[in-house]
Amino acid sequence: MQEGNTAEAQNTVEASKDWITQFKEIALEYAPKVIAALVILIVGLFVIQLLVRFSRKLMAKRGIDGTLQKFLGDLLSWTLKILLFVVVASKLGVETTSFAAIIGAAGLAIGLALQGSLSNFAGGVLIMIFKPYKIGDFIEAQGVMGTVKEIQIFTTHVNTVGNKLAIIPNGQLSNGNIINYSAEEKRRVDMVFGVSYDADIKQTKALLMELITSHPKVLKDPEPMVKVLELADSSVNFAVRPWVKTEDYWDVFFDTMENGKIALDEAGIEIPYPHSVEIQKQV
Repeated sequence: MQEGNTAEAQNTVEASKDWITQFKEIALEYAPKVIAALVILIVGLFVIQLLVRFSRKLMAKRGIDGTLQKFLGDLLSWTLKILLFVVVASKLGVETTSFAAIIGAAGLAIGLALQGSLSNFAGGVLIMIFKPYKIGDFIEAQGVMGTVKEIQIFTTHVNTVGNKLAIIPNGQLSNGNIINYSAEEKRRVDMVFGVSYDADIKQTKALLMELITSHPKVLKDPEPMVKVLELADSSVNFAVRPWVKTEDYWDVFFDTMENGKIALDEAGIEIPYPHSVEIQKQV
């Protein structure tokens, strides 16, 4: 009985010795790889942090939107970390071909599933980099006219003239026509006044010129203009073109339209209208 226990104990000791020997061999074989992988991981994370910080400072210096700065910084960070993970795994002897195949397949699947969203994201990036408009600008695009309230990665929010919120995909905005009414400091107000053929052209022209030059918000440079635009079927149409600061556009427009009607009436200059409509009303 004691001999059996002794033999079993000896076998256990020898098995332990063999296990320790194998562990030492494996440790000696893989220790350099593990140490190298840890060094690569630590140094790599530090370098990634420096690169992300540098990229954000560079984007801030170039005036890129804060939302885009954060998104691109996070995207760069995760991309570099994935590449670092693959490098560390290969250093440990793990086959990285399967990793590359999985990442490629995942990227393709995500790209196909989010095709429209990626288009909007790309459009948002282009808008934030090239800045065809900014928050507070009055724009016209995709059949919507209003003030830009918010620019997000995928969409732009616009408050219409009637204070409705329009959400426009950035992909459509970046690929379509955009009219930015706030881009320039000065704007020309385009108005047309039609008067009767019996009206004196010089008198009408002088009256309209006096009307716009006397307005306190009309600029002297560029000079305002009043010209005969066309000889229409029932009226002589005058093009009235004052220049104003962009923020004064609607004040000058509405004031000129209202005061123009009053001034023409006081001067006895008729503004023609469709007489056939009036006859039908009387009948």
